[in-house]
Amino acid sequence: MRSNERMGLARWAMAALAGVALAACGGGSSRPSNDLPQGIKEISATVYPATVAGTGATAQTQDLLTGGIGKTGLGAAAAPAYADPANPTAAELRRNALYSNYRGILDPMPGGGYGLLYGPNVTADGRVTAGEGLIPGREYVAVLDDGSGRKQTVIAVQVPDSFSASNPCIVLGASSGSRGVYGAIGTAGEWGLKKGCAVALTDAGKGVGLHNLADDTVNKIDGTRATRTAAGALGFFAAALSDAARAAYDAAFPNRIAIKHAHSQQNPEKDWGSDTLAAGRYALYVLNARYGTVANPVPFTKANTLVIAGSASNGGAASLRAAEQDGDGLIDGVVASEPVTEMPATAGYGIRFGGAPVTGYGRTLAEYTTWGNIYQPCAALASAAALTEVSYYNFIGLAGMTARATARCDGLAAKGLVSGATTAERAADALAKLRAYGWTEDNDTMHNAHYGLGNGPILSAMYPMAYGRFGADANLCNTSFAAASPLTGDVAAAAPAALAQSFATANGTANGTPATVIYNDSQGGAKAWQFAVSASTGVADFGLDNALCQHALVSGKDPVTGAALTAASTPTKADSDKVRAGIAEVLHSANLRGKPAIIVAGRSDALVPVNNNARAYAALNRTIEGAASKLRYIEVVNGQHFDAFLPLAGFDTRFVPLHPYFNQAMDAMWAHLKSGAQLPASQVVRTTPRGGAPGAAPAITAANVPPFVATPAAADQIGFSGTSITVPR
Repeated sequence: MRSNERMGLARWAMAALAGVALAACGGGSSRPSNDLPQGIKEISATVYPATVAGTGATAQTQDLLTGGIGKTGLGAAAAPAYADPANPTAAELRRNALYSNYRGILDPMPGGGYGLLYGPNVTADGRVTAGEGLIPGREYVAVLDDGSGRKQTVIAVQVPDSFSASNPCIVLGASSGSRGVYGAIGTAGEWGLKKGCAVALTDAGKGVGLHNLADDTVNKIDGTRATRTAAGALGFFAAALSDAARAAYDAAFPNRIAIKHAHSQQNPEKDWGSDTLAAGRYALYVLNARYGTVANPVPFTKANTLVIAGSASNGGAASLRAAEQDGDGLIDGVVASEPVTEMPATAGYGIRFGGAPVTGYGRTLAEYTTWGNIYQPCAALASAAALTEVSYYNFIGLAGMTARATARCDGLAAKGLVSGATTAERAADALAKLRAYGWTEDNDTMHNAHYGLGNGPILSAMYPMAYGRFGADANLCNTSFAAASPLTGDVAAAAPAALAQSFATANGTANGTPATVIYNDSQGGAKAWQFAVSASTGVADFGLDNALCQHALVSGKDPVTGAALTAASTPTKADSDKVRAGIAEVLHSANLRGKPAIIVAGRSDALVPVNNNARAYAALNRTIEGAASKLRYIEVVNGQHFDAFLPLAGFDTRFVPLHPYFNQAMDAMWAHLKSGAQLPASQVVRTTPRGGAPGAAPAITAANVPPFVATPAAADQIGFSGTSITVPR
């Protein structure tokens, strides 16, 4: 590391402590001091000064937002190259992590709006420029731990050079999904940096923590890899296994990989809110350490610093949860895009859509994800869901999975879980069961790709493990994680380069980069979920037995017989009790303490269905806070969960990006908090898909994504009738 690239931690620590020391000199105990928040350990403070796009190979050539590669580099199809792909440097990994996390959340294609509706070159006030959009500044990295050494929540506070000490603001950006600390860089990060705010990013206890059990290597906090021993205190995650236990497990189940979100035994979701608040407190500490003086050692407080929590998906959930838990009044406003809201109840509130009551709503992530994992591949064959086009949107057909989906229908029928004598009838019943569980007609054709691309199997494997605090050797529902052959599904050793680059390429889940979901009990030997042969059926059916086991963990009942689990059942009652206890720890209260908040959700979201999440949360919040509620709900027609899927054939023609609405919601919240502007009314926004042929949709224009308005037309107003939210069709 060159001397001009990184501030020495000792030097930063001395500077940070100077305010404390000076305040204590003869000032008495009543004088404020700038104290490092409890549980925080500082790792580094680095200057990223670049204003001109380049290679981004060193800290000196990087900025806060783009890793030094600018708008053009973020939009490039190929990631920046490493000097030595087998041994990438920490700076290279940071650059590439910014690249992949930005693209993992947003559509990076010009035709989808990148560079026109959003992107580094689009200014805070919406002007499209010809520039590259680099934002220089300093980044302070710290770790929050609970003393166990397994929590290791990473926080990165970015302070742009444009930060104004006279107009201070902080944006809290918890990562989406299971992503690492840069998982909100394209949402909260970009918006906040353009506003000149300090941005407090956090992985909220998730992140890219891959412990390769075969060679005992782990990711370090800076993204590089080392053996667990060599990593020491800078190791990001290691499974809680002794050397003997690890060796024994590796002998029985070779080449397995432990994943932090699933195997930290921390149930990280329960802390998403508190971790986000901790990031905010650390941001205040950083700002005071940098800008405090002898006369005024603590110039920034929650009282004089505007704080907005804003993020998407799991990050949106973390933002809402932080507001719910914010007893100190740190957060001024919240923006949550497509949030996962773990509803504490299904009674006491309701949802009406198009004038009719909705019957299935308010279920938790674990409930509807494991339910969908059972029925989605079969439902994809129903006439109302069937697709003939050759596209990613018809992934089951594209990937040659139709026979396995048919086998899933057959297996469900044999167990009495769907009715019908034909595949079409069985698929129609499976689809009806999904609709009754919270999905809508807008989701019908989406079950195909959402299942085929692995969302159901991945989340159904990971989240019960996390909730129950199971270790890496638990093999819960005979499931583990490993690299696998894309042709046969056989377990394989992870490629060394894939592990070395994982900080930048992986997203914290078992999505195949490099680890995927493995069913250990597949007939004929362990297989990736796509190829699994169930013991009870003897055919390749995506591992029906495993899917049933995962839902049993959540429900406490055998899905086939309805009988309560026992000590002798598979899974056991004890295992289910652990999972359900963990689920109880992550439930939202839906009480936002009177804070202004905007939720944005896509009506077509099949991963986080609106009836189980955004609509349900808005309804429950209203019953709790009543007319005093300052929550607004924006529902976007033709919006779905993954903007990053929009470049894929079939997604491009059908859906519009949600990201412009996140940005507009942040702008609206800013205007409300800064100048008292009225929050927009809750409303439906009616967009126009791009259309065209799959894979060749015409370029998007502003007309495709009209803005929400302060006062919507009567036909677009979302209101309340008694205890029910009313959403127009």
